[in-house]
Amino acid sequence: MTRFILRAAVAALGLWLASRWVDGIHFADPNALIIAVFLLGVVNALVRPLVLLLTLPITLLSLGMFMFVINAGMLALVAAVLPGFTLSGFRAALLGAIVVGIAGWVGSWFIGPRPRVAVVIQRGGVIEPRDPNDPPPPG
Repeated sequence: MTRFILRAAVAALGLWLASRWVDGIHFADPNALIIAVFLLGVVNALVRPLVLLLTLPITLLSLGMFMFVINAGMLALVAAVLPGFTLSGFRAALLGAIVVGIAGWVGSWFIGPRPRVAVVIQRGGVIEPRDPNDPPPPG
């Protein structure tokens, strides 16, 4: 739960920095910023995977550079839904998405990697942790 709160705080910091550094991004009040962080998380969890799948050919042809456009689109979608959040155009959305992405990357670097799932096998009273990607032990 702590990691989730830290990641949300990093996303909020990234959006706030984007509003300070990029002309054309504006929040009416701090509440709009907090709601925008929540909505951006929901959009990135629900809409972004579908958009990534639908635009996979152009993303591959552009060697992944089209993902910047997708991220800008997700930011623009949040701005379209939230009345207190305004974007002046595509340039502002693209630069804002880059700032938010860099802030998230730096924040993840400090917070650490996402937790992994580990499989624990108990044999004869001895507990052996095992990575689920490892092949099964013999016998």
